[in-house]
Amino acid sequence: MRVKAITVSMFATNSYLVSCPETNEAVVIDPGAEGKKIADTIKTLQLRINCIINTHGHIDHIGANGKLREEFGAPVLLNAKDLELYKNPGFGLKLVLRKQPHPDKFIGEGDRVNFGSCTLGVIETPGHTKGGICLMTDSAVFCGDTLFAGSVGRTDLPGGSYNDLMESINRKLLVLDPATVVYPGHGPATTIGAEAGSNPFIINRDFR
Repeated sequence: MRVKAITVSMFATNSYLVSCPETNEAVVIDPGAEGKKIADTIKTLQLRINCIINTHGHIDHIGANGKLREEFGAPVLLNAKDLELYKNPGFGLKLVLRKQPHPDKFIGEGDRVNFGSCTLGVIETPGHTKGGICLMTDSAVFCGDTLFAGSVGRTDLPGGSYNDLMESINRKLLVLDPATVVYPGHGPATTIGAEAGSNPFIINRDFR
């Protein structure tokens, strides 16, 4: 599996192109903005886009869905619990909604997204939003705004819950192999082991 991160917009969102090295089939995770920039990279890498996956419905993670769907004909995948948020994605920025395609498929806990010889497993991780998801491989997890290097997702926006977020991190992410690479929605990549050992939101939390 190959991973290409593209940082976009004033929110510095990490959009990911995840591709199969054998077939060049790929998925786009969280195309938050700058659709032309993402599309040009896809063309340069000669990738064939299987689908577009949103880890949650905030504007900074869905803003280029329309451009990429139009350009490549790829379906948009989202957790149904974030559909209302997707329709009104927050931060006071609504102008993209006129161009925003309706999700083509809803995905949730236990679903699998196959592209080439690669697979992403879906786990539901509510807290940052009601319908937040993470996408797993054997060695990596794309976690949107659930977990960051040294921090966690904010929970003060509609649909957020700090208790739910920490429960998701504890029950769904910290149980993964410590060597698992974490590809967050913002900021640098990290590992599960690094966050379990040093993330202040985790080490100062009593999960009992």
